[in-house]
Amino acid sequence: MAGKIDARLAELKIELPQAAVPVANYVPVVIAGNTAYVSGQVTVWNGEFKFIGKVGQEFSTEQAAQAARICGLNVIAQLKNALGDLDRVKRVCKLGVFVNCVDGFTEQPKVANGVSDLMVEVFGDAGKHARSAVGVNVLPLNVAVEVDAIIELA
Repeated sequence: MAGKIDARLAELKIELPQAAVPVANYVPVVIAGNTAYVSGQVTVWNGEFKFIGKVGQEFSTEQAAQAARICGLNVIAQLKNALGDLDRVKRVCKLGVFVNCVDGFTEQPKVANGVSDLMVEVFGDAGKHARSAVGVNVLPLNVAVEVDAIIELA
């Protein structure tokens, strides 16, 4: 039987991608006590990399917010894969949003809104979180955005 978060995803017509398999020596999710730490998720959708390039050069702020949303969908997919039941998510505590951007780009918070809005859409008040939005000079595979997460579990 689908839980309330799965039902919410269906209601919102939100499809989750397949949880990506790690390509290096790490795990996608570590659960320690009642906390899940989700490794950085990039702009991959079912094995296909999207949004390759720099924000402020190849991509606008609005496009980068869409990229951040994809990262967030990957965070949720990793949680579902690790937990089995998304109803175990008690609170999205913190998101780290890394933006591959040109020098002088200052709209990282607007990019991060793409994933922040998604978490509130899906988890309601439990999706409201602290966050960091940081500009970097490059990300793995030159993706535009990467997001990691700290989640409290019920």
